[in-house]
Amino acid sequence: MTTQKQWQALKVQYCKHAGCQVALEAEMLLAPEQLGEQPPRINAHRCSHGGLCNQLSTAACVWAGTNPTYDPFAEAGE
Repeated sequence: MTTQKQWQALKVQYCKHAGCQVALEAEMLLAPEQLGEQPPRINAHRCSHGGLCNQLSTAACVWAGTNPTYDPFAEAGE
């Protein structure tokens, strides 16, 4: 019985800071078949560009870990 982990894009949009399209991704934990039908559980979130933004000299956003007050996915109106 092994739980499978899989990253899935939840939302894709243009990020002003990164200057390109980025994806808000979630690590989904999928239950083994032995446990029956269960919805996947979300284990973690990340931005597809967060690692690169983290290397910049300016503060980026909450997903890069450098600016906890700015979330580009929250400002999109949802």
